[in-house]
Amino acid sequence: MSVARRRAAFVTGLVAALALMAGCASSVHGSVETAAPQPALSEVHALEDPHAYEGPSTAVLPAAQIEPIAQNPEQQLPTTVTSYTQAGDEEQVEITGTDRVVAVDLAGSIAASIWALGFGGTLVGVDQSTTFPGTEDLDQVTSGGHTVNAESIIALAPDVVITDGTVGPRDVIEQLRDVGITVVFVDNAPSFDGAGELVRQVAAVYGAPEAGKQLAERIGQEIDDTVAEVADLVPDGESDRLRMLFLYLRGNAGVYYLFGSESGADELISALGGVDVAGELGWEGMRPMTDEALVAADPDLIITMTGGIESVGGVDGLLQEKPAVALTTAGERHRIVDMEDGAVLSFGPRSATVIDALARAIYAPDAVGADGPDGE
Repeated sequence: MSVARRRAAFVTGLVAALALMAGCASSVHGSVETAAPQPALSEVHALEDPHAYEGPSTAVLPAAQIEPIAQNPEQQLPTTVTSYTQAGDEEQVEITGTDRVVAVDLAGSIAASIWALGFGGTLVGVDQSTTFPGTEDLDQVTSGGHTVNAESIIALAPDVVITDGTVGPRDVIEQLRDVGITVVFVDNAPSFDGAGELVRQVAAVYGAPEAGKQLAERIGQEIDDTVAEVADLVPDGESDRLRMLFLYLRGNAGVYYLFGSESGADELISALGGVDVAGELGWEGMRPMTDEALVAADPDLIITMTGGIESVGGVDGLLQEKPAVALTTAGERHRIVDMEDGAVLSFGPRSATVIDALARAIYAPDAVGADGPDGE
């Protein structure tokens, strides 16, 4: 199976899981928890032994503001761009205007990319995961289950809708073309390299490839710099690195998934200097959590979404609901690190700040406050 089709299969499965828990998400459009100004990551006092630390912690973005690479970059329209079909094929779409744009995807990465390119003023509609400052007053066109409301999009009369197929139903979005709305499906890989490619594709829609090139370079440099800083916090010995696992939770809907390779969680764990347990066991995409799989993985630390851990009643609720978690090293030590749903897997302009925030919660939790949602 090709990479594009494997990615499509993962996206389809995740969207199906999200549909099961419509209304359960805790992300609030236009708002995200942010921390006060903090010392540089290089100045943080790291734990001497991260394996010995006990208790949950919450990763909070050090800054949520997205700084545009330029203000209203030069555009050359009309232009023709590539749009990707559900089967992974390509089609050419002509773009004649970008004055009114709707951006929708699971993680809010497309809207963030538009903002960082300097075209934030063109946004008229966004998804529920768009949670950075400046977007509070924009219309939300997805529901609690990340389902698109076609009527709300049509009412906004956009020139173009930019999406990646992670929200749907996809056929509903494609039907927008029947009423004369231009729709572009970008290829949004859940990875740090994918973040750079995404901004290039979005910039192409705006007829501003140079801005896309500059932003992609900035994102890549910020990620490289942050990963280098994180490396100084990670234990030197290979055997001393924390074994990490990303667990997707929606307790109200009984949804429990383990994220493996090509889900984005693997790249995040690697950037954090951890051992990707799912990759070690050969897991791909996402798979339903089983007691046997979790016990076999035996992670030292579990990363999850804030809304997910809250949906099961905090760490104590998770251990009660899923006793197998308590049998892992992470469960025994309550070593669960959560982060805002709309941020933790949002590869894009905020990638470096996401790594930064998670690294603080993992390696210097006392510096950010170790009281996570423990259900107490």
